[in-house]
Amino acid sequence: MDNRGYSQRIVEVNRSASDSLGVLLGRYCISRDISAIDMAEYFGVSKMTIYKWFTGKVEPRKHYREKITALLVSGGWTQ
Repeated sequence: MDNRGYSQRIVEVNRSASDSLGVLLGRYCISRDISAIDMAEYFGVSKMTIYKWFTGKVEPRKHYREKITALLVSGGWTQ
């Protein structure tokens, strides 16, 4: 798997981070080769915000947590 442009550092930090919702979203995206840019556009945030969620540096706000949960539960990412 080529991790669709994710640096090895992002992948490793995501793997070792605690299981917050943003980290789980990161694992979902990395495993399915969904780009951070696609996620940023989907959520209406910056790519840097997505990386902060993926690494556990920042916890998504409530509005985003609800949307993340819906995405992870449905497992139906299409773009």
